Amino acid sequence: MKKKAGGDGAAPTRDGQPTLKTIAFMTGLGVTTVSRALKDAPEIGQETRRRVQLVARQIGYRPNRAGVRLRTGKTNVISLVLDTDEQLMGFVSDIISGISGHLAATPYHLIVTPYSRRADPMAPIRYVVETGSADGIIFSRTEPDDPRVRYLTDRGFPFATHGRTSAGIAHAFHDFDNEAFARIAVARLAAAGRRRLALLAPPEALSYHHHMLNGFREGVAEVGAAEIPFAEANIDQPITAIRTAVARVLRRDQRPDGFVCASAAAALALVAGIEDAGFRIGEDLDVVSKQSADILQLVRGELFVVNEDFRKAGAELARIVLALIDGAEPASLQSLYVPEEVRGPSGD
Repeated sequence: MKKKAGGDGAAPTRDGQPTLKTIAFMTGLGVTTVSRALKDAPEIGQETRRRVQLVARQIGYRPNRAGVRLRTGKTNVISLVLDTDEQLMGFVSDIISGISGHLAATPYHLIVTPYSRRADPMAPIRYVVETGSADGIIFSRTEPDDPRVRYLTDRGFPFATHGRTSAGIAHAFHDFDNEAFARIAVARLAAAGRRRLALLAPPEALSYHHHMLNGFREGVAEVGAAEIPFAEANIDQPITAIRTAVARVLRRDQRPDGFVCASAAAALALVAGIEDAGFRIGEDLDVVSKQSADILQLVRGELFVVNEDFRKAGAELARIVLALIDGAEPASLQSLYVPEEVRGPSGD
């Protein structure tokens, strides 16, 4: 006959997972003491708390979320609402890694709530709020007047955005300064002797399209260069469409001799289009592109690059949304990463 869990030296479990009783059995303490030690209760001695928490980590203990929700009204879940069509090289894995890494030292864990940009972007937001399936939301691809920001603000639901808006609503965000990126990219192209510059930008509906375009045009004016309009392509288009559009613009009489590119994936299509038109990077023209991982110069060493660290962005967004859950004011949780350098083909 099988012995019951907890009898004759067996450690109790819940559906095969460690419970408070498991930790109590292993430490020789009472369940109440274990529970208080895991919550850092001041009446429990420091050595006891340290021992209990060490055992909990070693055996992979996780609080029962249903029980936590009944006691506290919280889910201990953060929802990352993620565009399944996202093509930014490294964005998905790096931002998830950054968020998860920050949450690892907290009671919270991450769930990904997917959606397609071809569907209603409000649908996953409404789902999380109406079902109460998370305590906070993180999302990206912000628009100047983003309906998701209005909806969540009106309901007082904690959220942080990867990107800013311009509708006059004070909300928590972390963003990369795309205006500064475009200005320093233009300056580097001008220093390389390029005078006819084009921008391969994000889609016009997104906030960072406008930031980048403003910075690009300011930079062009500052160095006395000329803008070559390039509205035929954006970084969200299929790489074949970008490649074709680049080759086409380079066959015009007034062709660009320098490109600023908003993403690494699009930069690879840009390179293909340049070569389709019969030109060589570093000789006939130059390209400055954003990247999230050190990959572009491994593939094409002639490119200029600016790094955007999505892993750090994810960690910052996790920090922000947890602060909101704890009651911080959204306007006090706004951060902007300003890039300062363009790395050239030599790596300098």
